[in-house]
Amino acid sequence: MPRSRGGFKTRRRRKGWLKLAKGYKGKRGSCYRIAREQVMKSLVFAYADRRKKKRIFRQLAILQINTKCREFGIPYNRFMWGLNQLNIKINRKELAVIARENPDAFGTLVEKVKTSVSV
Repeated sequence: MPRSRGGFKTRRRRKGWLKLAKGYKGKRGSCYRIAREQVMKSLVFAYADRRKKKRIFRQLAILQINTKCREFGIPYNRFMWGLNQLNIKINRKELAVIARENPDAFGTLVEKVKTSVSV
């Protein structure tokens, strides 16, 4: 009895994995078994890094806010505490954009925090 090599569905499934592995170097992009392993690993990394990206951008925003705050003579933690005391609800991403693109408005915000809350 001749060996069955797989028909249409098998070929379609394998082509799908190889399509996802397009652009990988060496056998990772051409050999079905190795390509499938690499694609699965790549998908795991992609899932984890989508979450890691949020952490990294938050850290970057905090760093930018802290740098601008220190120019005005107040540390980041006191600035954020002061905003919280004043019930000013601005997230860190927006604060970083204000600090970067409109330093005068950010300075006004810092002065408001400094005067209203004893820092």
